[in-house]
Amino acid sequence: MCKRKYAVGIVGATGLIGRNFIKVLEKRNFPVGELKLFATKKSEGKKIHAFSRIITVENATKNSFSGLDIVFFTAGKDAALSLAKYAAESGAFVIDNSSAFRSDVNVPLIIPEINMHKLESYDGKIISNPNCSTIQAILPLADIYKEYGLKRLIISSYQAVSGSGQKGINDLTRCFEGKSPLFYPVDIAHNTICKIGEEQSNGYTDEEIKALSETNKIFDIDIPVSATCVRVPIENCHGVSVEAEFSKDFDIEDIRAKIGRTKGVKLKNLPNQSYANKKDEVFVGRIRKSTAFERGIAYFAVADNTLKGAGLNAVQIAEGLIELKKLY
Repeated sequence: MCKRKYAVGIVGATGLIGRNFIKVLEKRNFPVGELKLFATKKSEGKKIHAFSRIITVENATKNSFSGLDIVFFTAGKDAALSLAKYAAESGAFVIDNSSAFRSDVNVPLIIPEINMHKLESYDGKIISNPNCSTIQAILPLADIYKEYGLKRLIISSYQAVSGSGQKGINDLTRCFEGKSPLFYPVDIAHNTICKIGEEQSNGYTDEEIKALSETNKIFDIDIPVSATCVRVPIENCHGVSVEAEFSKDFDIEDIRAKIGRTKGVKLKNLPNQSYANKKDEVFVGRIRKSTAFERGIAYFAVADNTLKGAGLNAVQIAEGLIELKKLY
């Protein structure tokens, strides 16, 4: 018999994304019994109100995870690489929001609406949450990629400053006030920045390479994906423009209908950040036949990157583990 409540930990609980994880767990009435909140040494002792109680933040160490059923990691790649294995060894399922394990062939990369089935036979403990822009770019293809044979993708992302965490939001506020940026290389209030992440030897950034590697891993395919990721002066919610080429002919009205029926997706005439803010769904519009690909489509998608792009997707994975009876 499954437990009615679970012992849950959150590493990085004081950060922007960590706080959103708490809100998602509360909103979805996740069956939390014990809740332990972790952060770095400098945040130790802070008080956070969650699930109608006041919880004292603890310093995360390799000995912090005994007795926990699920641990959400939201503190970045370094924290996940140094501590996730200890959480897993203690018996907890680890759902990591960083890039630490996304390319690991032994760790599933999960968007529940697309490939939750991969966890049915998985006997490991670490599960990876995809990059926020990858999730919203490819979720609209969930019900059509197999039917029509996906051949290639071109993705352009327009990413809000919340994707950089609180430092990004603070810089946007500073620059709107006429002050100089402290985090971004230019005034983000009056510019776009056509580079997110570290540039690699091929000229693409690591953020752009994620679109290639994660798309192929999630869909279990091997296709070319080219991405350009741009930071824009918006506080929250990413936008993505996608061109998808298929192997088979299609009817564009059938494509629109299938995308509209996809779980987690809603059609909207002009999807925008103000509308998507604090909503769970990926909003998709401008669905049309591509003029670059004979058998291709183009669409624009907007989603709250702190929700479906992070906390919501991770909590949905945890809910799936309960449904699969992986948690008892």
